[in-house]
Amino acid sequence: MMQWWHWLIVGFVLCISELAVPAFVLIWLGLAALILGGLLLIFPLSLTTQLLIWAILSTALVFVWLRVFRSKDQTIRIGTSNAALGEIGLLVRDVMPFQSGEVLFQRPLMGSDRWNCIAETKLNAGCRVRVVGVEGNMLKVSEA
Repeated sequence: MMQWWHWLIVGFVLCISELAVPAFVLIWLGLAALILGGLLLIFPLSLTTQLLIWAILSTALVFVWLRVFRSKDQTIRIGTSNAALGEIGLLVRDVMPFQSGEVLFQRPLMGSDRWNCIAETKLNAGCRVRVVGVEGNMLKVSEA
């Protein structure tokens, strides 16, 4: 049978372990153990009930962190960028359907002023184009 202070020690160890394992999950498991230690001061519980409460608290705290507190901006979307959408550039190499061209921007866009591009229709070099999407490392453009 685990005593209340056992749970407090487990909770502190898990919380401190978060410093070595930067997954930000152990902190919630440790916090659940600390809460359970506090509950055991008030209510005597069997070991099975203690483990069940710890599992439920841990799951609930991780779920709340993932759904409520974690910012939506932290998600990484490889190959996409909203920063490029709507930018206007000059086509320096023809674009044919299923063949890439090249577009030049006045100022660097996402680290470069020249980008390979694709389009759904034929576009001739020298025309102005607008970025309508980012597909991998190519910009999808249409006539501006």
